[in-house]
Amino acid sequence: MTLRDFYNKTGSNYDGVLSLMGGSERIVDKFVRKFPNDKSAVQLFEAFENKDYETAFRMAHTLKGVCLNLGFDRLRESASELTEALRNTVADNAPELLETVRRDYDEIICALKELDDV
Repeated sequence: MTLRDFYNKTGSNYDGVLSLMGGSERIVDKFVRKFPNDKSAVQLFEAFENKDYETAFRMAHTLKGVCLNLGFDRLRESASELTEALRNTVADNAPELLETVRRDYDEIICALKELDDV
């Protein structure tokens, strides 16, 4: 799978991130492959499970920023919705939003494995 295919498959913005990274696919590829090392999603899931909603809010916000920089639009959007659901109080729909974030995150991680298979 090409890098562009990866971006298309995951509902992400290849052209936007390519522009942000000065048109260098090599740089985009380098940062995309580092994404699994970012612990904000894992820490978000753990904090939510432990009902540590303050940390969950911070991690959702961090994940949103990472996704903005990488052009991972679908995951950025779900992380943004969860961030807002956790901003002041825990909204009733926060567990469902967390599952959407988890699904979108897992989709990125699985697609990265396919990217490595090329």
